[in-house]
Amino acid sequence: MIKLSAVDSTNSFMKGIMSNSEPLPEGTVIMADNQYGGRGQAGNTWYAEPGKNLTFSVLLRPDFITPDQQFRLNMVVSTALMHTLRELCGEGAKTKWPNDIYFNDRKLGGVLIENTLSGSQIKASVIGIGLNVNQLSFDGDLGARATSLQIITGKPIELDLLLRSVCVQIELAYLKLRTGPVDSLYHDYVKDLYLYGENALYRQNGEIIEGMITGIAERGQLELTTSAGLKRFDFKEIEFLHKKN
Repeated sequence: MIKLSAVDSTNSFMKGIMSNSEPLPEGTVIMADNQYGGRGQAGNTWYAEPGKNLTFSVLLRPDFITPDQQFRLNMVVSTALMHTLRELCGEGAKTKWPNDIYFNDRKLGGVLIENTLSGSQIKASVIGIGLNVNQLSFDGDLGARATSLQIITGKPIELDLLLRSVCVQIELAYLKLRTGPVDSLYHDYVKDLYLYGENALYRQNGEIIEGMITGIAERGQLELTTSAGLKRFDFKEIEFLHKKN
């Protein structure tokens, strides 16, 4: 593990090492006490109070799956996080498709996966994870939507122990992906989806849609059952609004 006191982004730092042709073994972890330029999905910024949260990246080399199957890596990471978080805070932990981590209706963390392709293989996958752990207040718009493990459990969490637990679970889920059918991985991912099986409102191109999440397609599209039938949506094609009252 490489531990940094401060860095703009652990993902960027790891990719920088790799671009300089320095070999990094699969499973390398880079953790930062202060990540001041963290990035979320589609370029969104991730803010974390220094020394209070987990901000780290893990390197995998999943050359046994094709680019069309890369969403399976999301499933690996999300199910690993769910296993760890359920031990700490119970059934409220959910994955908000595709890469956010929620507790009830508040954001607890996020995942950013950046893949390097080589022909028909994924040469490397840099998996960035941010978890709100011991931060007790959040600024701006995030304040009303975010939470942390200490807020949920009422007690501080040891960051190194939590990191170790997450990494162990990622390894177990990754080995499951490598060695066998993905049916159980898919089942575990889908059952822990935020709003799975619940009627909720969504927005697509300005239109409000009522529907129920009923699955995930092979390439990772969200499957939503509506009054017009089953619809599939790509990343950023649909916006979550709220549960149906």
